[in-house]
Amino acid sequence: MVTEALKPYAVGPKVHFVSNIDGTHLAETLKKLNPETVLFIIASKTFTTQETITNALSAKKWFLSKANDPSTVSKHFVALSTNAPKVIEFGIDEKNMFGFWDWVGGRYSLWSAIGLSIALYIGMDNFERLLAGAHFIDNHFRTAPLEKNVPVILALLGVWYHNFYGAETHALLPYDQYLHRFAAYFQQGDMESNGK
Repeated sequence: MVTEALKPYAVGPKVHFVSNIDGTHLAETLKKLNPETVLFIIASKTFTTQETITNALSAKKWFLSKANDPSTVSKHFVALSTNAPKVIEFGIDEKNMFGFWDWVGGRYSLWSAIGLSIALYIGMDNFERLLAGAHFIDNHFRTAPLEKNVPVILALLGVWYHNFYGAETHALLPYDQYLHRFAAYFQQGDMESNGK
């Protein structure tokens, strides 16, 4: 979602994301890739997530069918994980593992090493601007008086409309095509935070 929203700021390589366990998505994506220049970024906190590891193993199989040299896996695969033994077992050099804190939740992980694909795509200057924006709103939330605190006001409005008006749905209307994936992203985060 973030790379799609920040497409106008793209300065780095093309990025593709595969999360569907249906092999068609990966197969179609692999057709677009050059095995000599591809970098697979395997993002999984535990490195045991079924969908992620299934796709990673399929990508590795495809890569090895083109490269014919298992030692090149370490040059074309990196891991974003907290589980070094599993990363090494997969064949990724531990030096190519970007760790992050085990308390980082999946929906908020773009601010951690999981954001590597974003940083590569939009460049470090733009990524640092993204981080600065997040830092700004974190500080605002922590320090602003309640009557001027935007996240608190939005949360209270959600409670108010649900409890007093019986409103059980939200309408998210992105104002720009680059934000077309935001509603689905927000929906998942909202459901995860407030109970599914």
